[in-house]
Amino acid sequence: MNLTTDNTAVVLDSTSDYPEAPSRFPNMRFVPLYVRFGDETYRDYVELGPAEFYERLRSSPVLPATSQPTPQDFLSAYEELERYERIYSLHVSSKVSGTFSSAELGAQELGGDKVRVVDTLSVSLAIAMLSHAIQRRLARGTTDEEIEALVERFHRDCGVIFTVETLEYLQRGGRIGRAAALAGSLLNVRPILAIEDGVVVAVARVRGRPKTLAEFERRLEAATEDRAGLRVAIAHADAAEWVGTLSELVWRARPKAEIEFTASLGAVVGTHAGPGAVGFFWFADE
Repeated sequence: MNLTTDNTAVVLDSTSDYPEAPSRFPNMRFVPLYVRFGDETYRDYVELGPAEFYERLRSSPVLPATSQPTPQDFLSAYEELERYERIYSLHVSSKVSGTFSSAELGAQELGGDKVRVVDTLSVSLAIAMLSHAIQRRLARGTTDEEIEALVERFHRDCGVIFTVETLEYLQRGGRIGRAAALAGSLLNVRPILAIEDGVVVAVARVRGRPKTLAEFERRLEAATEDRAGLRVAIAHADAAEWVGTLSELVWRARPKAEIEFTASLGAVVGTHAGPGAVGFFWFADE
């Protein structure tokens, strides 16, 4: 089957931090997760945007919690896309969220084999980057086999590193994986974390911002080549001052790279990363 933007749709959940997707691409949809402050529940990005979320996080006596979309939420999105013959549904790592399972249940409710639910084994703008890689292939015509090969390569080659001001938020949400050993007082020591095989792992500890940037640059250079097709994304949790500095790092270390996205982490990812977190993503594609 030849897949194109006319017959194939892409569904993202809100941990992709890419709410603009449906306005940019008619064949894309965005399903929000939920954020709870006490008794009040909000749909990520739809009812609570990043700016309002961080403002509330700073002042609220109640710490937020998150929950995945329901199977019905996904079923509704899939039914909206009834004119499409194939749907690729791309989701946050199943090892840190039940979102992938909800999407699978929604696809089962729809019946048939129209929906391919993809566990990206990643989070945030990495998922947005994969959606663009799929869109590029749909624009020229592609196949299920080519997209499956792309996803396999994405699992292997997509880089995600990030740093947080405190491990408290990851710890509280149970999202810390093998990085738990770093918990405790950091005393200006910033953990450098990565996502490997779908879980958060600690890969380094550095003191202060300059050494954090140096570690990001070292890892980008070790994992990539300076060539056209290298795509980079930068995300932050109420820490926009990092964007310009990280952009300069990319232009210096990899002049041929394209900065594909810069974004604020939404309420759901921000709940677990905490304010001050900064994420850095790369994926070499055509």
